[in-house]
Amino acid sequence: MGPAGPYVRVADPLPHCGSAFPLLRTEGPRVSALNRVLTALSALLVLCALLLPNTLHTLTPDKFLRIPVEAVAGAALLLALPGRWRRVVAVLAGLALGALTVLNLLDMGFHAYLGRGFNLVLDWELLDDAQAYAGDTMGSAGAFGLTAGAVVLALLLCALLTLATVRLGELLARHRPVAVRSTLAAAVVWTTTAALGVQFAGLPVASDHASALVWLQTERVRATLRDEAAFAREARNDAFRATPPARLVPDLRGKDVIFAFIESYGRSAIEDPAIRPGVHRTLESSTGALARAGFRARSGWLTSATYGGSSWLGHSTFLSGLWIANQQRYRTVTSSDHLTLTKAFRKTGAWRTVGVMPGVRKGWPEAEFYGLDHVYDAYRLGYRGPKFSWSTMPDQYALEAFQRLEHGKERDKPLMAEVILTSSHQPWAPLPELVGWDELGDGRIFEGIEAKGEDPADVVASSARSKAAYGRSVEYSVTSLTQWLRRYGDEDTVLVFLGDHQPIARVSGEGAGRDVPVSIVAKDPEVLEKIDGWGWSDGLEPARDAPVWRMDAFRDRFLTAYGSTPSGRKG
Repeated sequence: MGPAGPYVRVADPLPHCGSAFPLLRTEGPRVSALNRVLTALSALLVLCALLLPNTLHTLTPDKFLRIPVEAVAGAALLLALPGRWRRVVAVLAGLALGALTVLNLLDMGFHAYLGRGFNLVLDWELLDDAQAYAGDTMGSAGAFGLTAGAVVLALLLCALLTLATVRLGELLARHRPVAVRSTLAAAVVWTTTAALGVQFAGLPVASDHASALVWLQTERVRATLRDEAAFAREARNDAFRATPPARLVPDLRGKDVIFAFIESYGRSAIEDPAIRPGVHRTLESSTGALARAGFRARSGWLTSATYGGSSWLGHSTFLSGLWIANQQRYRTVTSSDHLTLTKAFRKTGAWRTVGVMPGVRKGWPEAEFYGLDHVYDAYRLGYRGPKFSWSTMPDQYALEAFQRLEHGKERDKPLMAEVILTSSHQPWAPLPELVGWDELGDGRIFEGIEAKGEDPADVVASSARSKAAYGRSVEYSVTSLTQWLRRYGDEDTVLVFLGDHQPIARVSGEGAGRDVPVSIVAKDPEVLEKIDGWGWSDGLEPARDAPVWRMDAFRDRFLTAYGSTPSGRKG
C-alpha cells in the first residue's frame, strides 16, 4: 500500500521496449499468458520456416521433428550482438526466412506442375503465364483473387517472420543467462546427433535443411549463368547449316509433310493403369481404321526437354535438334539463324510452309525462326465458338480450318505444316466432343457441348478426375487427328505426330519420366522403309521397350533418313 492507497504498476514507456509486440508488455496474468503464447507461436513459425520442405509430396509432419542448426547458430549470433545490431540482424534474418519460405512455396508449385524447382533467374515471366492459365480456368475474378492472395501471403509471411525473429531476439536478451546455457546445450545435442547419425522416423535429427535449400538456389543461379555462354556456342554448331537446298530432304519431295504436336500426350497416357484402357482402345482402333484406309504407322519414344508445361520448349527441342530445357535457351536459339526441321523445308524452296497455332493469342516473332511462310493463330482460323478453358478451339475445328485454308486448296507446291493441337491442355475441362465434320461451320456448334461440360475447378481439385479427364482429352485429340488424315490424306501425305511433354505430376505421378510417344504415318511404303533401321513399333502405340531417344536427336535422324546430306561444316 502506498500513501495514496493501492496502485497498479505499468510497464516501461514504449520507446524503451524492444518487443516486437510492445503494446503487450503491460503486466497482468492475461497479458503474461498472451505474451507466452505469442512467443511460442513465434518460435514455432521460425522452426517451420527453417524445416519446410520444397516439394508437396515430402510435406509431412515428421519433417518438422528435427533440430535446425540454423536456429542454434542464429540464437548464438543474436546473443553475441549488442541491442541495436541485434534488432537489425533479427529483422534481416526474418526477411531472409520469409523470402526462403516464398521460394519453397514456389518450388512446390513448380515441382507439382513442371517437375522441377523454381529458377530465380528465368522463371518470373512464367508467373504471368500462370495467371493467364488461372484466368482461363477460374475466370478473371478468380485469377485476380488468386494473384492478390498470393501477393498478400508472400508479404504476410515476410512480415510475420520478421516480427517473430525480433521477438525471439529480445527474449534471448532479456533472459541471457538461461538463453546462453540453452543455446550451448542445443549446440551439443545437434553436434552429437549429427556425429552419431541419430534418426527419428527415418530422418536425421540434426538438420541443416534451410542452409541446403539456400545452397540449392545459389547453385541454380550459378548454373543458369554458366549455361548461357555454353549454350550460345552449342547453338552455333550445326551439321546441316551449310547443306545446299537441293540436298535437304530430297526423299520427301512432292509430299505434304505435317508435324503435329498433341498437348501433354505423354507416356503416362499409354502406361498408367488408370488412363491406359481408353487411350489404348483409341490407338488400337485408330491404327486399324488407318490401315483400312491404306495408311501404315511406326511409333517410338522421345524424351522431352520439359515436363508438365512450357510446351514451346518441347516444340523447339524437337525442331531445332538442340536441348531447349529453359527459357534462356529458348530466347537464345530463337534469336539465332539455327536451322530448324521446319526451316529446312522452306530452305529447299520446294514447299510452302505454314503454322496452325490455335494457342497463339499475341505476336509470335518466332515464326521466322521456324521458317514458316504464314501462321494461322487463334484469330485467323475463323472460329466463332466457345473456348474450352485454356484451349481456344477444339482440335477437330482447327484441323478442318487447316484443310479449308491450306491443305485442301490448289497449290503449285506441296505443303509443310506445323500444327499445334491444344484440346488436351490442362485443366481438361470442359472437353469438346467429336461432331460431324460437315457440321463444324464456324464452331458455334460447340456452344452446347461446352455449356454442359465439367467445371474446370472441380476437375482440378481431384487427382482422380484430372486423370480421367486427361485420358479422354488425349483420346479426343488422337481421334480428331487420325480421322482428319483418313478423310483428307492421300498417297503424298506424311504425318509426324507426337506429344510435347508429360502431363503435370498430379496426373503422371511423382517421379514420372519425360518420355512422349512419336509416330510417323504414311500411305507410301517407301516413307516407312526409310526408317526401318530405327526399330520403331508397328502401329500408333509404341511398345514399352521401343527405342527411346532424346527429343533433340530427332531432327538429325529425320533429315538423314530422308536423304539430307550433312555439310561437314559446323558453326
